[in-house]
Amino acid sequence: MGAKKIYNGDVDVVEAVEDGDSNAESYQLSYLSVDHSLPLPAITPRIISRELCKDLFKEWSELDASRFSVETVSGGITNQLLKVTVKEESGTSVSVTVRLYGPNTDYVINRDRELQAIKYLSAAGFGAKLLGVFKNGMVQSFIHARTLEPSDLRKPELAAEIAKQLNKFHKVYIPGSNEPQLWNEILNFYDKASTLQFDDTGKQSIYDTISFQEIHNEILEIKELTSLLNAPIVFAHNDLLSGNLMLNEEEGRLYFIDFEYGSYSYRGFDIGNHFNEYAGYDCDYSCYPSKEEQYHFFRHYLQPEKPDEVSQKDLEALYVESNTFMLASHLYWALWALIQARMSPIDFDYLSYFFLRYGEYKKQKEKYCSLARSFLARSGLGCGSA
Repeated sequence: MGAKKIYNGDVDVVEAVEDGDSNAESYQLSYLSVDHSLPLPAITPRIISRELCKDLFKEWSELDASRFSVETVSGGITNQLLKVTVKEESGTSVSVTVRLYGPNTDYVINRDRELQAIKYLSAAGFGAKLLGVFKNGMVQSFIHARTLEPSDLRKPELAAEIAKQLNKFHKVYIPGSNEPQLWNEILNFYDKASTLQFDDTGKQSIYDTISFQEIHNEILEIKELTSLLNAPIVFAHNDLLSGNLMLNEEEGRLYFIDFEYGSYSYRGFDIGNHFNEYAGYDCDYSCYPSKEEQYHFFRHYLQPEKPDEVSQKDLEALYVESNTFMLASHLYWALWALIQARMSPIDFDYLSYFFLRYGEYKKQKEKYCSLARSFLARSGLGCGSA
C-alpha cells in the first residue's frame, strides 16, 4: 500500500492510497487516540468533534463545534460505537460511526489483519464503508438499519438471506496468505489462557480448577477430526452473531458488520459458529437450529439461485462439517473468555462464560464426533476414527 502524507498542525495525517488496486478502498489515517474511559459529554467536544473528525476530514476542519452531535449507538464487550452527526455548511446533515476499540482487545484481535480485510470487504459491498482510522478505532459510514435480535436468525426468510450473503462473503479474495488461522488462533489462545494469574483471589481459585491438559487434548482431538472433512478454506467472518447483522427493512438489505475476528478459515467453522449464536446473549442452547432449519440454511448457501436443487448428499456433508466445527467454536470462545477474564476491564463475568461454553462443548461432543466418524467411515474420506 502506498501512502501520501499530509501534515496538519502537529499531527501527521496519512491518506491511504492503494497502488493501482481498484479492489480496495482508500481511507484517511490519524495518529490521534480517544480516551474511551471518559464520559460521553467529555468525549464529544474534546475528542470527536473538535479533534478527531476535524483531523480526519478536512471539509469539516473549519466547522464550529456546535455543528457536531454525538450519541452512543451501543457498548459491546469489545467495542464502543458512537454516532457522530455533522451539519455541514450546505445545511445537509451527515452521520458517521466512530468505533472505539475496547482496552486490551489487541491481545485477542489482529488489528492489522482487520484493516487489510475491511478495505476489500467494503469494496465488495460488505459492511459500512471505511472512512478513517485512528490509533484506537475507526470511522465508518453510518448504516441506516436495525441490528438483528437472536430470535431473527431462525426466521426462514432472514436465514435464507444470511446464507446467501455468507456465500458471497466467502468468495471475497483478501490478498496475503490464505493459510487457515483457526487452529493457530485456538492454540495461541490456549497458550495465553493457560498461564494467567489473577489479582482477585476468588477468580484465581476458580481458574485453578480448570484442567488445561484436558482442554489441550480436546483441541488436538477436534483438530484431527475436522482435518479429515476436507472443509473448503474461505475468508470467514468468524463472529456472525445477531449483533453483527443489520437489516434495512425498507430496502430489504442485509448488512454484515464488524470484521475484527475475520480470517482465512474453514467454511464449516463460520457456519457452525453462526448456528451457536442462535442461543443469543442468554446462551440458551436449546435454541440451536434443528436439522431441518440447518438444511434450509444450507440450501440457500450452497445454491442461492436454485436452493431446491441441492442434493441430499451435499446437505448431509455440510451438516456434518458445520456441526463438527461447531465444537471448535465452543473451544475458541471458551479460551477467548478466559483471556478476557484477566485482560478486560469491562464488567462481564467472563469466567462463567468460559464454563458455559466449555460445558456445552462437552455436552455436544459425543453426538457430533460420532456423527462425523460415521460419515467418514461411510464416505471413505478418512479412516473413520480420530
